[in-house]
Formats: sequence, structure tokens, C-alpha cells
Amino acid sequence: MLREEIKKTIEKTVKTLYREEVEVRIERPQDPVLGDYSSNVAMVLKKNPQEIADALKGPAIFEKIEAKNGFVNFFVSKDYLQKQVGKILGEGKKFGRLEIGKGQKVNVEFISANPTGPLTVGNSRGGIIGDVLSNVLDRAGWKVTREYYFNDAGGQIDVLGHSVLQDELAEYKGDYIDELHNEFGGKGDAREMGKKAAKILIEEIKKTTKKIGIKFDVWTAEGRDLREKGKVKKIISWIKKEGLSYEEEGALWFKSTQFGDDKDRVLIKSDGQPTYFAVDCAYHKNKLVERKFAKAIDIWGADHHGDIPRIKGFVKALGQENKLDILIHQFVRIVKDGQEVRMSKRAGNYITIEDLLAEVGLDIARFFFLTKSPSTHLNFDLGLAKEKSDKNPVYYVQYAHARICSILKKAGVKHKIQNVKYQLLNHASELALLKELIRFPEVMEDTAKDYQVQRLPQYAAELATAFHRFYRDCRVITDDKELSRARLSLVLASKIVLKNTLDLMGVSAPEKM
Repeated sequence: MLREEIKKTIEKTVKTLYREEVEVRIERPQDPVLGDYSSNVAMVLKKNPQEIADALKGPAIFEKIEAKNGFVNFFVSKDYLQKQVGKILGEGKKFGRLEIGKGQKVNVEFISANPTGPLTVGNSRGGIIGDVLSNVLDRAGWKVTREYYFNDAGGQIDVLGHSVLQDELAEYKGDYIDELHNEFGGKGDAREMGKKAAKILIEEIKKTTKKIGIKFDVWTAEGRDLREKGKVKKIISWIKKEGLSYEEEGALWFKSTQFGDDKDRVLIKSDGQPTYFAVDCAYHKNKLVERKFAKAIDIWGADHHGDIPRIKGFVKALGQENKLDILIHQFVRIVKDGQEVRMSKRAGNYITIEDLLAEVGLDIARFFFLTKSPSTHLNFDLGLAKEKSDKNPVYYVQYAHARICSILKKAGVKHKIQNVKYQLLNHASELALLKELIRFPEVMEDTAKDYQVQRLPQYAAELATAFHRFYRDCRVITDDKELSRARLSLVLASKIVLKNTLDLMGVSAPEKM
């Protein structure tokens, strides 16, 4: 990876010049006039940037290195860029694979909506984020387990039962509740009714996740897998044994303020029942200690933001604090004809993900859900989603892939082309496309480390733009056979990288449109 080579070159040079070690940060300047890569190493060391730039000159991968505005800027050589076509073609589907995880186990838990109703678009945003992040981690060398954790035993199941009975304690409404009421009748014990309804709903959720393109490895049920197997009792015993609890007002409390929380948390209520927090403690011990995951990533909706300090506090008490990451995703607003479509799972006025898929299709849904940072609200524009023009980012990116396939089909090219003179790729648009192609491993690395999956659709759009410009400026099939072979190789490399990116997002790469 070029960025890593630059980093090592700077570190080696700084050590030779000043006998100092420094953590080097490499960035891509927004203005290409300032180079392809840039470092603030001179500012960090409070040294003369020109002195560092002069000492760095020499490596063949750089056309030039210059100091400007306190930064050291790197311009990648044409020779290096041209040679990357062969590298991409040689690696194919493996291009962009990394060894960050080094074969360690990581658990990614996402969606985890309780079986009290169909999956909404809000639930599914976290699902698609989690699935795509899992894809990235897998290709970054981790052994990934996708997990869905649901409540099949708590108070919400009782509420579901009352809702199916449609008695005075009912809260959930909607067509699915009416259907369950008609199936089971209007009489019976609320808890048992809730359990029967939950079993049906979780099976429906499983079908829905498959339609979204998600395949979970593990489905963990709170009652079946934690309560009934005694894991909750065991964690309570462990907390007591470690002196991390106390009794007050008939309840058992966890000393979570000792581990960074703003207040202590109840483990066992005064009626003797464990809280959701107590069950979560058992669940995280199960993942980190019993199943021995090197890393656990929880992807939660914004309404669970307040739960972060308490569960992180427990994990710290468990001695596993560096192994848990929690990613929060914000809500989704569906906009139609300029107006927001309201969603309320309990009132029955909501949009299910299956409703959305029927409207726009899987590719659009997945791509749009990924376009914004998980930490920001997402406005899903149904009008834009249905538009078949360059304004629609999915259409724009997929059309680039279809155009690539059309060019290759016309030229009769399927695999790597032999005897290619890559040095013929000198046009500014060719070099710009090459610079986008070699960014892919960097996008992979950054996303595997900070979980910001919105980089993938952004990168796909930027790569598509670079390809469309190349196509506009450079005739691929010409009378010059050697130039044609070089450009067809560049087109083939573009196909590989664009498809690799779309595969990570779970979005199809059509060969014609």
C-alpha cells in the first residue's frame, strides 16, 4: 500500500536526520496541486519542512517531493502508477485484502430488534451498516461472526401478548397484530401469548433479513440462551463475589460509577427480576470471555445511546475494556413527494423494510442506507431513489460498471491481456483514474479501523466519476493496437476494483443497463 510506504519512508528519514521517532499521519490533499499525499510531520517535530523534503528525495515511487505551507507533499510518479494496472489484474478479487485482523475472531452484533413487529427501515439501516462492516472486516483478515440478539422473555413480550389479546394493556398496533389476534383468538395468558407471537415474528424477521441480503451466523435469544441456561444468575454471583454490588431499597445495584458511568445501575429489581442491564452483562461476558472473541462490535440505534456507559463500565470491570466497540446509528426519515412519511412501530404507522424494497429494490436500499455517516440522520428520498439518471448515485455507479463491461465485450476481452506497455498510459485522465484505483486498499484499511462504512459508496462514486472522465477523454479501442491493449487493461482493472467495492456493499454490478 502506497500510503504505508510513504509513512515508513518518512519515519526512516526522520530517525536518520534527527534521531527521533514520530507517529506519521498521511493525508490526501483536496487540491491536487498540493500533491497526491501530504504529511504534517514537520509541524509535529517543529522542524524545517524543506529540510525533510530534501532528505526524502530519491525513492522511485515519487515524481517529486516538495515543502509548502509547512507540509511535505508527495507527487506519485507515472511509472509507479502505470505498474499498478498489472498488480490489480494479478490480484483480481484479492486486490484490497488486508491482514489487519490476523485471523482473530470478531463478533458483530446488529439489528437485534425484538420480535414485537416487522423490521422497519430504522432497524434495517443498522442491519446494512453491520453487514457491510462485516464484509470489510472479513476482507481485512478478521474471522467474522454476524450475530442477532433478541429478547424472547422480558416485559416487551408481555406487552406483545396483551397487544395480541387486544386487551386494555395492549400497546402495539398494526395489521400484523390483527392477524395474530385472529390466529390465536382473543383469550389466554398474556405472557404465553407473547411467547407464541414472538416465535412467529422472529421467523418472519429471519426471512426479512435474507431479503435484505444478510446472513446471520448466530441468533441469540435472551430467555433461551441466557436466562434458562443460568448465565444471568452466574454473572450476578460473579459481580457479588468481586464486591461490585450493593443492596439498597430492596434492589441489587452494580457499582458502575467506579468504571466511568454517571450513576450506579440496578441489576436485580425489588421484585427479584433481573434488569435488561443484568442480562446484557451476561451476554457480553458470554461473547468476550466464554466465546473468546478478540473484539465485539455492537451496532445500536440512537435510542440506546444512554446504555453505552453502563455496558462499557461492566466490560471494564470484566477486564475486557479494549475489546468492545459500540457504534450508534441515527434515525431514518423517508421522504416522499417532499413530505416525511411517519413511522411508529407501536401505532402501526410505520414503513417496513419490505415495503421499501418493494418500492426501490435491494441495490438502492443498501446503497442509500450507506451514504451517510452512521452518526448522522438519514433522509431517504424516494423520488431520487427511483430516478434513472446521473443524479441517482446508484444508477451513476452501476452505469459505470455496465459501460466497462460493454467496452470489454466489444473488444472481446475477458481476462488479463498479454504484452501490455503500461507506460503508454500518460493522459491526465488515465493517471487520475489510476490514482483512484490505488485508493481502494486505503479505503479498506480506514474503514476496518474506524467502521465508517459511508466511505464505500463515496469511493464508488468517485471511482465512477474518474472512469466516466477517462471514457470521455480517451478513446479505448483505436488503430494503435498497443495503446488499445494498455487502455483495455486499465478498463479491466477498473472493473475489478469497482466490482470489489460493490460486492462489499452487497450491491449488484450489472453488465448492461
